[in-house]
Amino acid sequence: MSTNKRIMKELGEVQSNPPEGVTITLPNEGDFNVWHAKVSGPPDSVYAGGAFNIEIVLPKEYPFKPPRLGFKTKIYHPNVTNDENGAMCLGMLRSDEWKPPNKIAEVLKLVRAVMAAPQPEDSVEPAIADQFNNNRQEFDKIAKEWVNKYAQ
Repeated sequence: MSTNKRIMKELGEVQSNPPEGVTITLPNEGDFNVWHAKVSGPPDSVYAGGAFNIEIVLPKEYPFKPPRLGFKTKIYHPNVTNDENGAMCLGMLRSDEWKPPNKIAEVLKLVRAVMAAPQPEDSVEPAIADQFNNNRQEFDKIAKEWVNKYAQ
């Protein structure tokens, strides 16, 4: 039961004082373990002007196990899988690095930080990371095209 209280408390906090550029909703009012986040692309990034939908699934063992994040809006990014899961590679979400005091608001701030500054050395899409490192103009062009195509 304490997990449910923790989730409800975090939900209240993140809805009343959301991280910059983020809004949180519950797709199913009775299910507090699935959240939808709408994240605006950071202003000084290739994702500026885009709105990205992310599904956050809190496991039954939360906060002792990390949440799972999935981009539901396609994004051209070296740290996000280019499949239907849209999983983002964030160190803090790995089981061995997650700590129960961590909060979803911190995770969402980190998501925007990684959107603004991709981490090609920790990529899940090696070809996109290679392009980011070696042909930045082409990376920026494709990323902006995807924002216009999928994130409007």
